[in-house]
Amino acid sequence: MIAAATLTLASRDAGEFQLHDTDGKAAQGATKSKIKSTKTEAAMKFTVLDKENGPIKGIVICLSSGGETKYCTEETDAEGYAEVLVPVGQKYDVTYLSLGGGDVATSVTVTSEPKQNIKLTLRYKRPPVRAPFVLKGVVFDTGTAVLRDESQIRLDLVVDFMRRRKSTTVEVSGHTDNVGNAKKNKALSLKRAQACRDYLISKGIEGSRITAVGFGGERPVVPNDTDENRQLNRRIEVVELQPPQAAGAKGAKSN
Repeated sequence: MIAAATLTLASRDAGEFQLHDTDGKAAQGATKSKIKSTKTEAAMKFTVLDKENGPIKGIVICLSSGGETKYCTEETDAEGYAEVLVPVGQKYDVTYLSLGGGDVATSVTVTSEPKQNIKLTLRYKRPPVRAPFVLKGVVFDTGTAVLRDESQIRLDLVVDFMRRRKSTTVEVSGHTDNVGNAKKNKALSLKRAQACRDYLISKGIEGSRITAVGFGGERPVVPNDTDENRQLNRRIEVVELQPPQAAGAKGAKSN
């Protein structure tokens, strides 16, 4: 069975879209499909298009059903195509992968019917400028660039993101408050960013995809007038340097 759907990815919690049977040839991208639906798994087949520029390469689409497990496509190919198998009989939240996880844009219910091939065409618009993602929970021994063990959980989110988004590169930046010598603070912030970069590399991410910089106290997010604010200014940020052509969804129409 081939099913198609109208999908809107315009805002958080946009609602559920419905699937309906349709005739048509099987969806595939620049190469032949690598997945096959079964009695227990449905084949979700996405095509991501920009209204003005056509297919968008480098998007990862993830589906989750409320638990810790999520099902993600590989990056969309030159035809804007990507695919993934998901268990039948569940309702899925649909997101596009981004640093920080991304908002739930809509949901889809996959019935328990066997051998479902579900074709979705997503209409995207160009993304806004990427905002830095603050890695809350990445902490160091006082006055050093030694990562504490509890930092690994947060850094592993970046590892997972970069493993799935193989075409992206990121900048990791270190920041301090304004207490102490500005020159020493800047040097320390760079060493801390480099320590995070080293951790990502140790997990198999190519060093060529990660740039480390230190800004010291040059870019506070809040005034350095209380202990709480100074704590907020002592942070590690990560931002995509080469995002895909589009990362914000405008809508979709059925095939």
